[in-house]
Amino acid sequence: MQASAVDKGIHFWFAVVSMMIGVVLLTGCVPDSSKQQKVGYFSQKSNVASDIIRSTTDKSKAIPFVYTTRRELSLTFNGMADSETMKKLLDELDKHHLKATFFLPGMRVAEEPDLAKEIAARGHEIENNTLNQLDLTTLSYEQISSEIKLSRDVIEKATGKSVRYVRTKTGTYSDDVLFAAAQSGQEAVVSSSLFLHNWENETEAQKMRYVRKYINRGGIIALDTQENKQLNENVSLLARAASDVGYRFVTLQELIAGGQERKPLPQIAGFDAAKIAPDDRHASYKYVMRAETGKNQIALSFDDWGTDYTVTKILDVLDKYKVKASFFLRADGVEKNPNLARAIAEAGHDVGNHTYSHPVVTKITKAQLQEEIVKAHQIITEAIQQKPVMYFRPPTGVFDENTLKTISATGYHTIANFDVDPSDYIRTRTAEEIVNATLEQARSGSVILLHMLDDTHTVEALPIIIEKLRSKGYSFVKMTEMFGP
Repeated sequence: MQASAVDKGIHFWFAVVSMMIGVVLLTGCVPDSSKQQKVGYFSQKSNVASDIIRSTTDKSKAIPFVYTTRRELSLTFNGMADSETMKKLLDELDKHHLKATFFLPGMRVAEEPDLAKEIAARGHEIENNTLNQLDLTTLSYEQISSEIKLSRDVIEKATGKSVRYVRTKTGTYSDDVLFAAAQSGQEAVVSSSLFLHNWENETEAQKMRYVRKYINRGGIIALDTQENKQLNENVSLLARAASDVGYRFVTLQELIAGGQERKPLPQIAGFDAAKIAPDDRHASYKYVMRAETGKNQIALSFDDWGTDYTVTKILDVLDKYKVKASFFLRADGVEKNPNLARAIAEAGHDVGNHTYSHPVVTKITKAQLQEEIVKAHQIITEAIQQKPVMYFRPPTGVFDENTLKTISATGYHTIANFDVDPSDYIRTRTAEEIVNATLEQARSGSVILLHMLDDTHTVEALPIIIEKLRSKGYSFVKMTEMFGP
């Protein structure tokens, strides 16, 4: 029987791949005057010398997540399991109307090109998972380059699809991987914000609680089609979690295309507005907690940090009622999820400083307090890409005269507290109790303290608080409007 054109093509690529697997370790490295490194090697089968030019100037981007405030994230898969597993996975994705990104190993594509074509035909994106999914950190530069380039060539030849991105088996990478990827025409080396492994004995509620932490704007979720034994169940779980937040999964190319520029910290005006200042003897400050103006105005403020699931719901309630509020961010949370902080700022709310790790300020040294404030300032500034409002709120609201001076010396001259505390951070406190406590304490010029913590009833209480206070004739303003910048 005469071989088909497809069979001939696949046989050709198997020959190419087999030849390249025979590449042995490099024989020598000689630096030259153009800051490039020439790496020579010999093929075991051909015994023909080849050269790879290693540039130290062109590097692919490294992307663990995409900087964006769009309510989008990507679902990605590594590897290519057996045909039955893959087809069930594709059916599950269709069931939930999800489009994903598949990082495929070139060798598996060469073995089952029709399966790779079906993934693409179902509307999913195909990218490069290297040729054999080897641990690239143990390979020479020449071998890394071959693993990336050959895989790209095999995938593009077999599927007719261009690949832009590469991911290593574990998601880790080195400078050599970034340089080799760039030389192989790959725009970025993509890792992930969550690599979801197999569950152990978690309940469904525990699984959902865990997954919700990683349903982030711009997030990249990764699963391995061979290692993960609950692929379809996890797809269903992730689809439900994203729907609960109001986010959608898009392909990696679409996610990256919608990303925003993220300037490095030193390029952002006001990045150095907070500084360590050991001498605080002459520091002056403004302490605010309620405006004595007689105006029927109230300021809503939110402290700490939470997941997108909670914070996005708060933002949506505020947007629905056209209310602007003041947010005091715990920066160790912002550090992990800068996109959410940027979303708060983009919505027009005040973004202030609530320290890095939420210590009681009277229980740490002056040096530690200033380090907490300055570190938080820098993280928040880089996340929102602008100087935050120079308001500082002490965690728990506790302070003394000495700490106020220490805080002010850093550049945060306005210390913002509150006079209405419905204790919404207590998880057993009902929405009705939060509402009633707020209404009992609120008056003209009040600052209401609420929290953006998960698993509380603040989101349920918030619209009722707004409606009832408005019915009493109050309007809502930001703290910077009430007390000045």
